[in-house]
Amino acid sequence: MDKSTDPARGRRKDTGIHNTLVYMRQHWQLYILFIMPALLLTLIFKYIPMGGVLIAFTDYNPFRGILGSEWVGFEHFRRFLTSPDFLKYLANTLKLSVYGLLWGFPVPILLAFLLNRILSKGIKRKIQLVLYMPNFVSVIVLCGIVRILLSPTGMINSLLGTSTNFMTMPQAFRTIYIASGIWQGAGWASIIYTAALSNASKDLKEAAIIDGANLIQQIKTVEWPAIKDTVLIQFIMQVGNVMSIGFEKAYALQTDLNLNASEIIATYVYKKGILDGDYGFSTAVGLFNTVINVILLITMNKIVERMNEGKGI
Repeated sequence: MDKSTDPARGRRKDTGIHNTLVYMRQHWQLYILFIMPALLLTLIFKYIPMGGVLIAFTDYNPFRGILGSEWVGFEHFRRFLTSPDFLKYLANTLKLSVYGLLWGFPVPILLAFLLNRILSKGIKRKIQLVLYMPNFVSVIVLCGIVRILLSPTGMINSLLGTSTNFMTMPQAFRTIYIASGIWQGAGWASIIYTAALSNASKDLKEAAIIDGANLIQQIKTVEWPAIKDTVLIQFIMQVGNVMSIGFEKAYALQTDLNLNASEIIATYVYKKGILDGDYGFSTAVGLFNTVINVILLITMNKIVERMNEGKGI
């Protein structure tokens, strides 16, 4: 008899749910004690600040507050969308994020596959240590290292025998930004794939080797199915953050001569909000950025669900 149609199995499941609900009602104080701190922190630091988005619809004055400031509706959004630099900022943001996704997303997966081929645990730990270390370098320190290496008297120019200042070249900015990001984050990002690969069946792998499967065939038939769902979830999440490029790194690598490529929405929001004091306009631009992220996340999740037999986030 099919277990899903077994009446006894259904009764046991209903009884288990009933017992759980009874236990929760009897010990509700315990649940409140443990849930309340996390709930309060979430409300205070996540949900209550959402009220600040009202600034995007006002001519915000810090002395008058949000409710005391003049209501302007969608004026700030119209101003941003009709500005002559809107398309340039949007294109720069999308180019950095999309190119970074296309070049950077496969690297942690490849590292995980390579690490999984190392049999010696001692050597594997040492290699992982080297790969994980860049993640603990702060963004500002990383940008300082990049600036020193690419300066006219830096190591790169010394090796090439040139004196080019790469940081002033708009056409080199995206390559510098993406390459340094891959170097810093790929090793750390490979952890989740390495952990997922530990679930791959060793028996199937040994059987594939006995059957004469080569490296690519072993990965395709044994290892890839073990991390497929993890890869899809990570891809959906990263697509949902396409517009959320880190402000600190872009701003730290920015110079007056590479602004055509380095000025993105995040740096524009900082300059308008903090430097110029145009809080309402900068909040509207940031809100626009967030809305685009949400739309991309939902859209990509729907696409993956259709391509992956209804499996998404």
